[in-house]
Amino acid sequence: MSIKESELILNPDGSIYHLNLKPEHIADTVVFVGDQDRVALVTKHFDSIEFETQKREFKTITGTLKGKRISVISTGIGTDNIDIVLNELDALVNIDFKTRTIKSKLKSLNLIRIGTSGALQPDIPIDSFLISAYGLDISGMLHAYQTQNISNPKMEAAFITHTNWDTNKAKPLIIEGSTALISKFESSNTIKGVTATANGFYGPQGRVLRLKLNDVNLNNKMDNFTFANTKITNLEMETAGIYGLAKLLGHHTISLNAIIANRAHGTFSKNPLQTIENLITYTLDRI
Repeated sequence: MSIKESELILNPDGSIYHLNLKPEHIADTVVFVGDQDRVALVTKHFDSIEFETQKREFKTITGTLKGKRISVISTGIGTDNIDIVLNELDALVNIDFKTRTIKSKLKSLNLIRIGTSGALQPDIPIDSFLISAYGLDISGMLHAYQTQNISNPKMEAAFITHTNWDTNKAKPLIIEGSTALISKFESSNTIKGVTATANGFYGPQGRVLRLKLNDVNLNNKMDNFTFANTKITNLEMETAGIYGLAKLLGHHTISLNAIIANRAHGTFSKNPLQTIENLITYTLDRI
């Protein structure tokens, strides 16, 4: 059945609506960064550039590094943007734009996030690299989809009980990253843990300026949660959305986090740009 024009929206030049991309513009390996200015920090290492475009906060550059074709896309901030990026990327490789039908043979992309994050555990050093073994979605975005076959009910139930989760909030979901990619990128230089994904930077992550929080102890409860020797290690705004949608759509994904803050100690990196650059070179060396 043909997908309606209101559902699969294309620009007049045939590119997909938000990302402004055509199928030939995307490599099978895609690096996600949040900040559009960070795209150039990654692609400056490329041997050649073949394509570049930007629409709103979504900037894409595709090129080659040591003979490997790679695309780098800025996602902006939050799981709402992740919903756009993942669905449109999947459409680029798995929907025929001419017939508006799903292809009979589906493609799996390798999606690699290079992001920044704040650690929740006091023993996680500033400027370290953290791999998200799991994404804990407390944003609610994934509930728009059928997630019953991709989440971790036992860990979720334990988390809900431990935190006395407010039933007025979306039910937390926990999704595992790609074990194949994790094994490829982990080393003695990385830490693994559960990355919590919030739907905001201030109140949803426990920060207080002038507004009072619904649950002032939530961060502490997350700090103290343990399940099968796994702890919640850090807090940010994209990982669980990427993990959930990628798993639903059949793509492989990993989130690599530059730890530039430690919430337990209230400290921040003295040179966050260098930490990000170090994580970029580490990631590209392993791609």
